[in-house]
Amino acid sequence: MSNDANEANNATETTEQTGANTATVTTEQTQRPKRTESSGPRDTIYIGKKPLMAYVTSTLIQLANIPSVTIKARGMSIGRAVDVSQIISRKTENAGYTIGNINLGSESLESQDGRLRNVSTIEIEVKRKN
Repeated sequence: MSNDANEANNATETTEQTGANTATVTTEQTQRPKRTESSGPRDTIYIGKKPLMAYVTSTLIQLANIPSVTIKARGMSIGRAVDVSQIISRKTENAGYTIGNINLGSESLESQDGRLRNVSTIEIEVKRKN
């Protein structure tokens, strides 16, 4: 392949003129490996900043398909993870869900200013009663 053809595959350049302004837009085309998602059950729910009931619903949907789900959170989201597990175990008593193992820990993360920080983590197992 020639060098010109290689450059054409890697970048496309467009120039637009409107009045006295000239804009040049360059777009990069990179070849990324395609991620393949497994179609199997997902047994881990990661808690973030979505509304609380979004995580409760997601966990209940997963529990309908598999016997146990792990709820994971870190930092400021730990309280929300505890709330999700309590809603599932207390508000859905008739459905028969219980809280299993609870693991507490911490991870060392590098902050934006380059320092190492410890961030607390929690893993809560929610499972069906037999």
